[in-house]
Amino acid sequence: MSLLTIFKKPVGPSGFGFASTALEVTEGLDLAGKTILITGVNTGLGRETARVLALRGAKIYGTVRTHEKALKVQEELGPSIHPILCDLSEPSSIITAVDLVRELNSPIDAIICNAGVMALPVCHQKHGIELQFLTNHLGHFNLVTKLLDSLAETGRVVMVSSRAHTNPYVEGIQFDNLDGAREYSRWRAYGQSKLANLLFARELAGRLPYSSQRAFAVHPGVIKTELVRHFNPLVRIAASLGGALFFKSVEQGAATQCYVAVHPGVSDINGEYFFDNNVQESSDLGRDMDMAKRLWERSTAFIENF
Repeated sequence: MSLLTIFKKPVGPSGFGFASTALEVTEGLDLAGKTILITGVNTGLGRETARVLALRGAKIYGTVRTHEKALKVQEELGPSIHPILCDLSEPSSIITAVDLVRELNSPIDAIICNAGVMALPVCHQKHGIELQFLTNHLGHFNLVTKLLDSLAETGRVVMVSSRAHTNPYVEGIQFDNLDGAREYSRWRAYGQSKLANLLFARELAGRLPYSSQRAFAVHPGVIKTELVRHFNPLVRIAASLGGALFFKSVEQGAATQCYVAVHPGVSDINGEYFFDNNVQESSDLGRDMDMAKRLWERSTAFIENF
């Protein structure tokens, strides 16, 4: 058990808190007949989110990047998980995935944008965009906006952001440096992408087709997952040791995104940032709606080129 469990508030207004697990926040919910799309279900938080929501009765469509990962997901999680090949850094792959989801002709009750890359040591570019921003933000923006016409009238969109949104570049989103060519900091670039996730959720909340639809951003907490694969061996060892003392478990980390995706307790909330299963205050940049609108316009212009 993490030492932080001892010091953190056991619960907040929602009745859940730091130590709550995905199983606990969905206890008693019957999701039979619900369809949920989750990106990145082969490992970590995505895998646990898919497992728990399927256990509650939902049909899960989960994106993975390769056929091998798709086979592994089906083998480990069972027939209620339906893998869909989708590389979020490749617009053509997203279009193929969207077409497949539309062919299913089933309203989507929740889209959980969970997949991502973190703190790449050097600047990688694809389609003229720095890879973290492309994958974490633009890929999800492309996927979600193309599927809005398939979102159920009470559907929800969940963006997995991070507390790292408080540590982007000084400007927040560097609209004149989205390729990372002028300057690149692995952590600030990651923070920029997570700030984009949060701003996207806030802007989307006001643009959803139905007033009964919802959009949220969440910080899952600090969890040792495969995101640390790009770190050097010493850092990975330190993460393993520190995880036992200070990090959340994967089961706890998946709780907040499960909570806001399906729990009736958030039905009257929209566009907010959640942490530990409760609404939390974000950074000032995370509430900059002028930046959110500009981000939407630039993101739309990018995806319209494909």
